[in-house]
Amino acid sequence: MTEHGWSYAATSGHLAGADLTGFRVEATDGGIGKVDKHSDEVGEAYLVVDTGVWIFGREVLLPAGTVTRVDLEEKKVHIDRTRQQIKDAPEFHQAAHLADPEYHDQIGTYYGIGGTFGSHRA
Repeated sequence: MTEHGWSYAATSGHLAGADLTGFRVEATDGGIGKVDKHSDEVGEAYLVVDTGVWIFGREVLLPAGTVTRVDLEEKKVHIDRTRQQIKDAPEFHQAAHLADPEYHDQIGTYYGIGGTFGSHRA
């Protein structure tokens, strides 16, 4: 886990600017879907994962701090959560993501991450 849950850990292998769209996402116990959208912004980095038919096409927001490893060669992103934790996660809401700081607090609390979304800004 990073000191700031909305940033990639230095040990994750994530390269700023790398396009992760379409990468498969692997939980600790198996695949959960594919990256639909992502951000590399410091303090605001995240993945939006389309879970496909696994949990009925739902999308979830994963803070970058949940990423343990990015495998550019195999096009996989590994996270430190189980499939059940992702299944039980709050659903991604585009409008709230763009405008509601409380939504990010809810996501951060669910994943038990440190830091506040966007806290790198003065």
